[in-house]
Amino acid sequence: MKPSNKGIHHITVLGGDGQRTTDFYVKTLGLRMIMKTVNQDDPSTYHLFYVNGTSQPGSSMTFFPWPMAVQGKPGSGESAVVSFAVPSGSIGYWAERFGEQDIDFDGPFERFEKQVVSFMDPDRLKLELVFDDSVNSVDAWDKGTVPAEYGIRGFWSTTMKITETEPTAALLEEVFGFEKIVTDGNQTLLQTGNRVGGSVILEKVEPKQGQNGRGIVHHVAFRAKDDEEHEEMREMVLERGFNPTGVIDRRFFKSVYFQSPGGVLFEIATDGPGYESAQNEEDLGRKLYLPERFESRREMIEKRLPEITV
Repeated sequence: MKPSNKGIHHITVLGGDGQRTTDFYVKTLGLRMIMKTVNQDDPSTYHLFYVNGTSQPGSSMTFFPWPMAVQGKPGSGESAVVSFAVPSGSIGYWAERFGEQDIDFDGPFERFEKQVVSFMDPDRLKLELVFDDSVNSVDAWDKGTVPAEYGIRGFWSTTMKITETEPTAALLEEVFGFEKIVTDGNQTLLQTGNRVGGSVILEKVEPKQGQNGRGIVHHVAFRAKDDEEHEEMREMVLERGFNPTGVIDRRFFKSVYFQSPGGVLFEIATDGPGYESAQNEEDLGRKLYLPERFESRREMIEKRLPEITV
């Protein structure tokens, strides 16, 4: 496996009710809500961010909550599973916690030599906990509802269900620093050297029509360490015949989007400057953050948005 800073930066999902999503990811899974902001393309809706203890790239699960959205149905050409990394000795804790909170789960079962438990969030997005001793020293959120010794450390992987895996595998290897590790049946594991966000599973499937809506992954973002690498990766994508957007400044990272060959919307996001550059510590996840261009409309935007509390 390549020693690398590469890997998943964040994963963004179309959600349903924002308060219900916050209750699940903060109160049930023990993540930190680090950013409460608006969809920068539609400030009438929220964009919510949940992270581990250090808010490092590779730990950000983000949501566009649309309370009136229909239930989505996963199909081919999508990232259909989000897997979180937790310490290897925490299986008993999580099984007991899910039992107490009436969360149905399957497992533990073994995949790629790791123990895995699968379950669903309130919008029926398939989630997994992957028990991995390599993440034991990564910081979980220590002020949450889950004791830090058992807490989620970030992403372990996401599983992309696509009909032709080789073009996507080549892109992940050549641009994003992944290395093909092993193929088991119709699943291929690619990894970088990162303990969080360092794995992607490509699952070869038959074509299947899905339906956009609640519980469907909107896009998967991959890391660029700085502006220079961000531009280099954009050029590499362009040279391979894809059509990336220009660089978009999201204030806490910069973004480029393009459609991957398997159909999943990819983003390239810079590691910095980070959420802490946008708000004070006491405001993170609590006070609505607005990009500067929306500040003059704050009163109207806040009136339109439903209240979400942590």
